[in-house]
Amino acid sequence: MELIYAVLDTLLPIEALQFGFMKNAFLAILLLTPLLGLLGTMAVNQQMSFFSDALGHSALTGIGIGVVLGVSSDLAAMLVFGIIWSLLLCWIKQRGSASTDTVISVFSSTSIAAGLLILSRGGGFAKYSSLLIGDVLAVKPEDLLYLLLALIVGIALWTVLYNGLLLTSVNASLARSRGVRTRLCDCVFMVLVAVAVMLAIKWVGVMLINALLILPAAAGRNLARNSRQHALWSVGIAMVCGIAGLLTAYAWDTSAGAAIVLFAAAAYALSVIAGSLWRR
Repeated sequence: MELIYAVLDTLLPIEALQFGFMKNAFLAILLLTPLLGLLGTMAVNQQMSFFSDALGHSALTGIGIGVVLGVSSDLAAMLVFGIIWSLLLCWIKQRGSASTDTVISVFSSTSIAAGLLILSRGGGFAKYSSLLIGDVLAVKPEDLLYLLLALIVGIALWTVLYNGLLLTSVNASLARSRGVRTRLCDCVFMVLVAVAVMLAIKWVGVMLINALLILPAAAGRNLARNSRQHALWSVGIAMVCGIAGLLTAYAWDTSAGAAIVLFAAAAYALSVIAGSLWRR
């Protein structure tokens, strides 16, 4: 880590990055935003914009169940429950008994209610309230290893599954006729989003995770002319907004997650204007 810190000091000799906690937060942004940017493009294409919101809410339930079972690691509890929750959601969605947005809404409301019920027992929710807004400045060096591993695995799976996911989002019947295992692709994608959301929730917060996943992808879609450009725009916007939000939060002494999301919202507004002008 000392070598990485030294490289940062050399390449970016600015006041905000002279502190260890800011270096960790900066590195976390660089590792987290590309993965969220990529996954966001497919969430937008498949009209699953609120899927990450449901998963974010399920983090509270995961922690609550972990507390009941005596699991010491909140992250482990969130990851296990998030993966199980996403697979269950995928299974119900594929049965076709209700629309995707209805299923996601049911899961979202159920998970946040269950989490609040467990964690607020005896007035103990106060110590978990930080999960609602997150704190990227609380990133520790060991956390960066998990984010790096998630980024590598996420990009690898994205490379393997991308064509199948894209074809499925356009026409599921056509994808099946071409030999694409659409159900498997859906489930793997949902699990991948679940892992990314659970890793990010501690630093971004339950209330903001959905916006951070969707806004850069929505902005990128307004600017892109093909799927490759969509991914590049989404990742670029996510990274720029992440860095800008972090530095703004340091200067103004405010929430980094909220600042990042507001920059992403501004990027979306600008993309709507720019996309309209380009089409003209």
